[in-house]
Amino acid sequence: MKIHILGIAGTFMGGVAALARELGHRVEGSDQAVYPPMSTQLEKLGIWLSRGYDPAHISADCDQVVVGNALSRGNPAVEQVLDDGRRYTSGAQWLAENVLPGRDTLAVAGTHGKTTTSTILAFLLEAAGRAPGFLIGGVPDDFGVSARIGGGAEFVVEADEYDTAFFDKRSKFVHYRPRVAVLNNLEFDHADIFDDLDAIKRQFHHFVRTVPRRGRLVVNGGDANLAAVLAMGCWTPVETFGIEGATAVAMPGRERDAGFDWTARLLEGDGSAFQVLRAGQPAGEVHWPLLGRHNVMNALAAIASAAAVGVDPAVVLPSLSGFAGVKRRMELLGSHAGITVYDDFAHHPTAIATTLEGLRARVGGARIVVAMEPRSNSMRLGAHADALGPSLALADLVVFLHRPELAWDAGRVVAALRGEGVTTADADGLIAALDARTRAGDHVVFMSNGGFDGAPRRFLEALRAR
Repeated sequence: MKIHILGIAGTFMGGVAALARELGHRVEGSDQAVYPPMSTQLEKLGIWLSRGYDPAHISADCDQVVVGNALSRGNPAVEQVLDDGRRYTSGAQWLAENVLPGRDTLAVAGTHGKTTTSTILAFLLEAAGRAPGFLIGGVPDDFGVSARIGGGAEFVVEADEYDTAFFDKRSKFVHYRPRVAVLNNLEFDHADIFDDLDAIKRQFHHFVRTVPRRGRLVVNGGDANLAAVLAMGCWTPVETFGIEGATAVAMPGRERDAGFDWTARLLEGDGSAFQVLRAGQPAGEVHWPLLGRHNVMNALAAIASAAAVGVDPAVVLPSLSGFAGVKRRMELLGSHAGITVYDDFAHHPTAIATTLEGLRARVGGARIVVAMEPRSNSMRLGAHADALGPSLALADLVVFLHRPELAWDAGRVVAALRGEGVTTADADGLIAALDARTRAGDHVVFMSNGGFDGAPRRFLEALRAR
């Protein structure tokens, strides 16, 4: 079969392309915004990608069009597909129909941490010899690809609450019908499709409804919003996870009355070492290169999920010492003249704050400089504007890429910063501002869920040219 993927350079749709290619389909695609790491993956796979949504990019002999959720009515390619009566589907539906049947699906949901948790879970299953398949919204350094079919029974999927397609406004994750579902956390996000937090809770409950009685719900035990979701109805055994000392919330569906089923006891304040306890009993220790309490929580969710399909934590925890992480999740790009540069995907105030907490615990009193592109739909709409300044409290300097089309006033955010704040209208100005203000010993973190006009690597090149 020949498949054309509209929106192929997105992290999810790029993974769909990789899976379709592995299944033997002929794959082509088109997209408007093309940047690493997905563009690099597609190039390595030999998948032809056309820039823009010209209907002529869809081959006449194409058997099916897979439509990404970034495309809507009015898009010229979408309009032509409808006019021609072509066969079309969504990426989530294609995955559900072509890859997941007969597999034990492990789906990772939550406002934050989905990509890292999915990657850790796939890594643990691989360490256990399970040869899992996966589709992850990023490129794990340990695997080199964002998706693969795998030879084992398990398939790990990053389960996004964003809507499925212009013709299917349900959250993508309701298509997956997992055996094991992770509920990592729940906050308001995606202001372009959800009116309020309650609307997101309802979608999470639709997801919960799809998990069978024989399955498992692995839930952040300190998240009251997730407790509210389970209170709407829960038919699956629940196991909770949390860090020692954190407050546990009463969760419907749990067998234990207090505490967490899975607990992390921090051995290092920056989260680089911790002990894992299961029902209060030691299950092993983790010593790894990742930072932050949020990554400890991600690891706990993955460990509990792997255990739910029979993986002994004591056997696989030592493997995490070699865990390489995910591209664009606090990815160390390099350093020059004593300045260290990272590329990070954080785009929600909570994720920004927890990422900086982990870095601060590692670097101590060194200066932290953040280059921020408010690019997500919620950011561009100003839904997180009030929380953005406080989330950057641990940064000594913040340089905002405040493009002219942003509807909200960056000055209000800059005024709320603890450290220095600067705004620029384009990436060239941002790089120049950083170049003028950074010095030896600084840690510079680029934060965006988009291409950022290549600014992270361009800045590193500017440093090397000093």
